[in-house]
Amino acid sequence: MINKLIEKIRKTNAPIVVGLDPMMKYLPKHLADVAFEQYGETLEGAAEAIWQYNKGIIDNIYDIVPAVKPQIAMYEQFGIPGAHVWGYISFRALLALILALVISAWFGEKFIKYLKSKQITETQRDAKIDPFGVKKIGVPSMGGIIIIVSIIVPCLLFGRLRNIYMILMLITTVWLGVLGFADDYIKMKVSKDGLRPVYKLAGQTLLGLFVGLTLWLSPDAVIRENVSTQRLGNTEVVVHKSEKVKSTITTIPFVKDNNLDYAEIMSFCGKYKTAAGWFLFVVMTTLVVVAVSNGSNLNDGMDGMAAGNSAIIGVALGVLAYVSSHIAFASYLNIMYIPGSEELVIFICAFVGALVGFLWYNAYPAQIFMGDTGSLSIGGIIAVTAIIIHKELLIPLMCFVFLMESLSVILQVNYAKWGNRKGLKLRVFKRAPIHDTFRVRPGQLAPDVKVLCNWPKGCWLESKVTVRFWIITIILAAMTIITLKIR
Repeated sequence: MINKLIEKIRKTNAPIVVGLDPMMKYLPKHLADVAFEQYGETLEGAAEAIWQYNKGIIDNIYDIVPAVKPQIAMYEQFGIPGAHVWGYISFRALLALILALVISAWFGEKFIKYLKSKQITETQRDAKIDPFGVKKIGVPSMGGIIIIVSIIVPCLLFGRLRNIYMILMLITTVWLGVLGFADDYIKMKVSKDGLRPVYKLAGQTLLGLFVGLTLWLSPDAVIRENVSTQRLGNTEVVVHKSEKVKSTITTIPFVKDNNLDYAEIMSFCGKYKTAAGWFLFVVMTTLVVVAVSNGSNLNDGMDGMAAGNSAIIGVALGVLAYVSSHIAFASYLNIMYIPGSEELVIFICAFVGALVGFLWYNAYPAQIFMGDTGSLSIGGIIAVTAIIIHKELLIPLMCFVFLMESLSVILQVNYAKWGNRKGLKLRVFKRAPIHDTFRVRPGQLAPDVKVLCNWPKGCWLESKVTVRFWIITIILAAMTIITLKIR
């Protein structure tokens, strides 16, 4: 323990340990009044007031002092046994994961019954697309509401709501959830085409701009750069700057310092390169949000596909968020240290728990579909999380499945248009997005359609396609983390 304290003192350059004694005389009167109004003038009321006071102290100093020292025995006499565990990110994160999973599983069953009673079910799905004759018409949609509720509730309970990163993640979830809900509602009640693409794109773009500008302008969105290394014997040790700064640096693998500076890319702007770098960052943020949310939307075409892939990506992002918030791990991986990003771990654990709980009903054969309400939200969550921890350039590898889904549609559409101009029915794949091409029998294709890529010759069960995509995503997620040590 003493060695850890010495290490923290060196890193923070602040040989100060803050004591947290539960003394009522130090409390602001308004905190005591609120607590006593709720619990009465009892030990519970005193405990609540003291807890809120000291929690506020920790929230404001945790990143500038090496340690705090609560008098646990004194806290416990006020009715807060084991109160110290709330200071551990791992404890709050696991609680968030468990609660999200429980809410998703419990609420899911009730929500499915409600949707069926209101006849809010799938009607547009083409039954002919499944070669094994599995009918999915009548399955409830809008299941993304289950995911969103299961994420938000644990975050409100266990997250620090004054943290800028937690605020951004909650706004992202609600914003894209509302956008997706509007699309799903229009599909079922107004027109099968849903929300016009231009409106959907505008909503995604506005969110990307909001996130990018917030990270640019907020004084709380800061980093500590990994700028130099020291050699201790034969061991290379990464050193982080002591001051927190606004920075246009992002993480990139395979290079010595693992850093790429947007401002340096814009160095041709001379003295305006920093502002130009931030402009490029905002543009990149917008593109990433739009691309990943649409990629996730396209990936949602088979039972359990999008939920499973997103949960796996979420685990990888959780690991990256945790190491980015821990200066020792950040030094080991030679990446920037991002104070405050530990709250993302809580959010991501809730995210993963919600998706796993949703899989209970969404696994093949699905009892509910997430719809655009869910697919747009989870894509946006993945994108914004990666942007906050400055790992957006790792997304093409981590979310390679989403990228392939999007590229397959782009290629298919443009190749078909080119063929139409020549009077031919041409396709790159048997079907697009790419996951659909694996469950097509030769007899399902029109005889006059010429397909450039006929693999596979047969067709796979939907559950097999889903699981194989999960395996690919697991490999890519592991590779994403490993790349940070390959240089």
